[in-house]
Amino acid sequence: MRKIIPYKSKVDAMKSLDNGGRFYNILTKAEDGVISQSELGKVSGLFRDKQKMILFLDLATSKLDANETKEIFSSLSNEMQSVYDRYSSKELLIHEVKEKGELSKSLVITGVPKKIASKSDFNGFIMIPIVAGKVTTFTMIPIVDTYDVYEIVADKDTFIIAHAKGSQKLPEQRIKVAGVLKELKSKKDETTSEKYLEVVYYLDL
Repeated sequence: MRKIIPYKSKVDAMKSLDNGGRFYNILTKAEDGVISQSELGKVSGLFRDKQKMILFLDLATSKLDANETKEIFSSLSNEMQSVYDRYSSKELLIHEVKEKGELSKSLVITGVPKKIASKSDFNGFIMIPIVAGKVTTFTMIPIVDTYDVYEIVADKDTFIIAHAKGSQKLPEQRIKVAGVLKELKSKKDETTSEKYLEVVYYLDL
């Protein structure tokens, strides 16, 4: 998980995004007016996860006006424009997520996160893959074994969000969080499931 400081202008955004990529991206040129995957990967801190690269771009440009944002997106390479069309995030109110949120899609919500202190306060399970040779099986583990878990609150509505243990904690103040919507199960009844947001980025409001 990473805190994002949004760009203040199109000039700042292009200077950061049109960066030439890493040293081994010899075919990628800085300041050529085209934002490639390697350039977006460099500034987002990712290598291959295109969905999270686009999530970074959405959040980092969220303070720009519509015209500036449109110009930046038009500077994406043809490949990355197709990736953006596939992975662009949706922003919802907390009470809308259960009905309108789609699993495996990028989502942005706003509220105040309140950390769930212990396993006794929350009983939810996630599926994780176990690979043995060429065989992949799945098992369920308590989400609190792998993630720091929070309830994010807006007005009287709440929703479960989580991020990997070991990263910084979310501040208990009104923030915007962005991540991928995933499935949360009850071990006693595997047919029953809810949703939670795996947080990748956040920004202060």
